[in-house]
Amino acid sequence: MKLQTLIFALLVASSGPAFAEPASGKAADEKAETEKPAKPVPEPVMFKSTHTGTFGGQKITYRVEAGETHIRNDEGEPGASLFTISYIRENVSGPRPVSFVFNGGPGSASVWLHMGLLGPKRVQVASDADADDGAAPYVLLDNPLSILDVTDLVFIDPVGTGYSRAVGKGEDKDYWSEKGDGSSIAEFIRVWITDHKRWNAPKYLIGESFGTTRAAYLANRMLTGDVDIALNGLVLISQALDYEGSTSVHDNIYSYVTYLPSMAAAAQYHGRAGAGVPQDQFLAEARAFARDEYGPALWKGATLAPDERARIRERLAYFTGLSPAYIESSDLKILMPRFQKELLRDKGVALGRLDGRYLGDEADDVAETPEADVSSYAIGSAYSALLKQYLSADLGVKMDRPYMISSEAASTNWNYRDVPEGEYWEPHYLNVSAQLTTAMRQNTAMKVWVANGYFDMITPFFDAEITFARYGIPQERVAMTYYQAGHMMYLNEPALDALAADLRTFYAGKLEDARPE
Repeated sequence: MKLQTLIFALLVASSGPAFAEPASGKAADEKAETEKPAKPVPEPVMFKSTHTGTFGGQKITYRVEAGETHIRNDEGEPGASLFTISYIRENVSGPRPVSFVFNGGPGSASVWLHMGLLGPKRVQVASDADADDGAAPYVLLDNPLSILDVTDLVFIDPVGTGYSRAVGKGEDKDYWSEKGDGSSIAEFIRVWITDHKRWNAPKYLIGESFGTTRAAYLANRMLTGDVDIALNGLVLISQALDYEGSTSVHDNIYSYVTYLPSMAAAAQYHGRAGAGVPQDQFLAEARAFARDEYGPALWKGATLAPDERARIRERLAYFTGLSPAYIESSDLKILMPRFQKELLRDKGVALGRLDGRYLGDEADDVAETPEADVSSYAIGSAYSALLKQYLSADLGVKMDRPYMISSEAASTNWNYRDVPEGEYWEPHYLNVSAQLTTAMRQNTAMKVWVANGYFDMITPFFDAEITFARYGIPQERVAMTYYQAGHMMYLNEPALDALAADLRTFYAGKLEDARPE
């Protein structure tokens, strides 16, 4: 899920890290590590600049701090250098909120939320998903929808992404797990609020996709760890807390249920289902069918009666726009990647995965699944080019290495097992829902907002509804909203306007839950 150099003095050099974890668990590994020559530990650099802009109708002055912070290991030595970009409003009094922002992957830099929704500049791409971003020059716009008038913003690139990397005796892989990732980012947040004297400021986490997974385990770790940092709120964009509901594979019956309403939304958008039916009504019907009829039918398997099987097949055709013959040959079980290719196969195009509104014209029209995700490659080049141009030209950042928009190494080598040495383990779906429950029940002031795109073919909106209805999550402190877009709903300009308005409402403590009854 699949954009003036000053030396930065570390204010915590004399104290051990509050959240750091050991770099290795096994004695043999530790010995091997000590025999390796340590990587250099350059002094962290910080690029500072001052800017003005109009956000939320207010003209403000803000300073930018773009640079490195060392994260120390248990021996008090730097093991990683995190590159972050902080936007801090000048000339304000009182406890101003601060929000820490990251994207997902794992293995993604914070470019998407930075340059698509929250930062003072944003990348312009086709709002209606009807054009590829092509080649340079691209268009970078002022972003009056940024919430810099409401909160300071700190964009975090985890180790292996952006300019962030392991240093000294540290290795990138030490941070490619919940434990390593959570400890390094939590430690950075502790250092940042100490450095900026913001311990008594309202604090928020904003994450997208796997970034919502990270937000959940960070909220728990920061509250229950050695240093108690209670958060005021979480913004979860395209939530991914329980991966069983967002993993479309044949051995996962649950996923057929969670993905069906998203298929219905995309089929209706492309004119293959739900003709003449209002979207809210059509999707309410799809939810009810998936939960009350489709799921139970799948559990019956080969024992499903012929007349019931025929009825389920016809209803699936009604909601998905696929032919009854195709559904029957699929044994009533439709994988999302197959749906992407099959829905408009007669037109020779495949649907995007991040956003089912996008259509890709691929060479192989008889392939089972799409070759690539058009909703990713249709925007990626513009975000990559403009983020790097912005860092250099506007913020004066000069580094000796490339900025990694996305790290395939981090994505493919992420350690999902991540259990204490010697503890029994067998494969299971990643699930951080219980950690969010613990954080919310031990911190009764923390509120959560979940933003969903109807055409998100990776983290389906129905999975969000089911996940948040389970696990004992306090319902009265969760708001859920929906947008006419996909995984990155801010790519659609009307959805961007609505999302930004809802952000301000959430920070004002007035956002209402929009889940269907």
